[in-house]
Amino acid sequence: MQRNAELAVVFYRTSTGQEPVRAWLKTLSRQDKRTIGADIKTVQLGWPLGMPVVRKLDTGLWEIRSRLDQRIARVIFTVTDSTMVLLHGFIKKSAKTPRDDLQLAKRRRALLTEIQ
Repeated sequence: MQRNAELAVVFYRTSTGQEPVRAWLKTLSRQDKRTIGADIKTVQLGWPLGMPVVRKLDTGLWEIRSRLDQRIARVIFTVTDSTMVLLHGFIKKSAKTPRDDLQLAKRRRALLTEIQ
């Protein structure tokens, strides 16, 4: 895989101006935020990446895989042009990515393409 230039990172923004991933991150501990932030930065600077940091979920959708203290977090993102858009973040509670979380990220990605 050829390395591209550094990606810009933005939070998905709803039509009302809310940034769900930013709001979710604010609910986490300082250490959890640092861990997830470092993983996002790793992807930003090293894209494209694969396992164990990034896993492809669907066409145009990937997840950042963060190991927290006794938990696992995921941030689902897409890449448009040279921008990484953080669509959805959650604490993973089962082995498989929950269907509702994946569907939410897909809806948000679809809304992104509508406004571009």
